[in-house]
Amino acid sequence: MSDPPATPPLDALSLRLAAANALIRRRRSIKPQAMDQRPVDPRHLAAILENANWAPTHGMTEPWRFFVFTGAGRERLADFCQSLYRRLTLDDAFRQDKFDKLRSQPLLAPVVVAIAMKRQEIEKIPEIEEVEAVACSVHNMHLTASALGMAAFWSTPPLVYSDEMRQWLGLSDPRDKCLGLFYLGWPASETWPEGQRGDFSGKIVHIEG
Repeated sequence: MSDPPATPPLDALSLRLAAANALIRRRRSIKPQAMDQRPVDPRHLAAILENANWAPTHGMTEPWRFFVFTGAGRERLADFCQSLYRRLTLDDAFRQDKFDKLRSQPLLAPVVVAIAMKRQEIEKIPEIEEVEAVACSVHNMHLTASALGMAAFWSTPPLVYSDEMRQWLGLSDPRDKCLGLFYLGWPASETWPEGQRGDFSGKIVHIEG
């Protein structure tokens, strides 16, 4: 009786690909309601922001800007979001649950990062490519958080796109934009959320010459 064939050893490239696959497919959006109040180690936060700084950027404009709210700073953010919602919302569209959520949600995560795009002065690079670069930087943040076992969530309530939010963050150029709030903390549950995606084959068109 012959011995079963030996399993071929994994080469370095296969190991790197397996590590990348595991990290990318582990990433989850975990909302602040599912975070606890354990503090975020400043070294972890620094690693997350440093990796955000290594996103792709056309023309090396590096348009991402981050405003980090911790401690009582989250109270300031929550108060401003509530007051801005009240100012921007017509009486017949006002919803108390949304108003209350804008107050409570920033206090559920130990760190909230306002994400912004700083427009290139000469506007050589199209704006959409600058927005795409910021989105890539946020994805780097999300992947790094997942690698650390941390919870993260990118939230985009309509008020973040307003001029009032931009100005409150200190972005004086009308071409600059706030692109959302990134909540960062630790998952309250030890069970990592399950994820799923549809079959990718129906989302691809192969064109051969």
